Amino acid sequence: MFASGNLWKPLVVLGLVTYTIFISFHNQLPSPCELIISSSLKNYTNSPTPPKSSTNLSHLIFGIVGSAKALQRGRKNYIESWWRPNATRGLLYLDEFPSGLLPWSTACPPYRVSNAWKGGDNAWRIFGGIREVVREVGDDDSVRWVVMGDDDTVFFVDNIVDVVSEYDEGEYYYLGGASEYIPINNLFSFDQGFGGAGFILSYPLAKAVAHSTDDCINRYALTMHTSDSFTMACIADLGVNLSPLKGIHQIDLSGDISGFLSSHPNFPVMSLHHFDAVDPIFPNMDRYKATRHLMKAGVADQSRLLQQTICHHRQTNWSFSISWGYSAYIYENIHPRNYLRKPIETFRPFLPKPKPRPFYMFNTRLPYNASCEAPHLFFFKDVNKSSTGTFTTYSRAAARGLPPCSMGGNHSADFIIEISVFSPPTKRKKTGRCECCDIVGVGGAKAELKIRECMINENIA
Repeated sequence: MFASGNLWKPLVVLGLVTYTIFISFHNQLPSPCELIISSSLKNYTNSPTPPKSSTNLSHLIFGIVGSAKALQRGRKNYIESWWRPNATRGLLYLDEFPSGLLPWSTACPPYRVSNAWKGGDNAWRIFGGIREVVREVGDDDSVRWVVMGDDDTVFFVDNIVDVVSEYDEGEYYYLGGASEYIPINNLFSFDQGFGGAGFILSYPLAKAVAHSTDDCINRYALTMHTSDSFTMACIADLGVNLSPLKGIHQIDLSGDISGFLSSHPNFPVMSLHHFDAVDPIFPNMDRYKATRHLMKAGVADQSRLLQQTICHHRQTNWSFSISWGYSAYIYENIHPRNYLRKPIETFRPFLPKPKPRPFYMFNTRLPYNASCEAPHLFFFKDVNKSSTGTFTTYSRAAARGLPPCSMGGNHSADFIIEISVFSPPTKRKKTGRCECCDIVGVGGAKAELKIRECMINENIA
């Protein structure tokens, strides 16, 4: 048995330890007030943030600048080819009251007589138009992007939506394209978006440009002489450079641009300009009818429009090059994609007396009237879309008038009068790789192709 005198010491130690543990645990417990605050913060933190809706056509507003007289001469046909009443949003800013066009067509955007022309001075029109658009829109939160362009610009609005969806519209963005013609870029700037081709501003940037318009005019009135130069300089002073896009086309070319359109970059086509300055893009059609004809394919599947797809028929040593919705070429020889992706120079330089080469901002192929180099030409005829896919047909433009290619085995393609192309019902995937195709059959007077995704490690050669 323990002595009674020694019993109290262990009890005191045990009590101290117990007390220390209790106090330590108690201090870690939150007070009733802390519990209430903690619960509120938890509920706030875990409350779902409303997801941002995907960008669609309603988030874009177009500011089109035009001449009333030019519209009356026929340019309104270009606008009507792409404008979608009750779907596209925007305004057409004119230099004067369009008395010769009344009553106003509902197939065109609503018009305003612009204050930005400064008595007809071309240097102010699109640059000043940005401020007019912003004044019209105000603080409408539904507007994310402003698209500026000319009355002879043809826009492909579905592709524009798909492209700008890849950008954060809350940031400052200046999207556009350069001229195809090197001397024009050298004369004006390699860093500006050409307004004729169309340029796109995120709405926060458009508001910043509108806010600084007067200061910018005062700063550059003596040194800038074009609307596009003003726009570029003022946006640069806001800390933003041009983000160039390969689908925006100024078309500073002349003559037959079919070679250019048949080898489009691997990027969605967003705009085409200067249709009045080039030949009609389809044979046996005027410019306006040809524009609407191209749009027939664009309505069916804009994501594939002008996208080049290449495949080979080994039995005959033929190469097929399809510019979807526009043209189809047959070469009587096997050519790799690296060669066929270069446009044939069916077109001429923009200026009548060009300087020595190089002329263009891209590589080209010179046209050769040789059997193994000259293609058989077919142009878009019709499109039929169903739930299983889309059929486009291309009819021969004319006889090639050359003997068969001996290097390819003398397999003439003269008997082919029509090419049909089947493409998937889904939109073209947004990748950096083109699509591939298979030759389904060659017989009678027709050739049939089927577009598909390229396989891993597949070579188009």
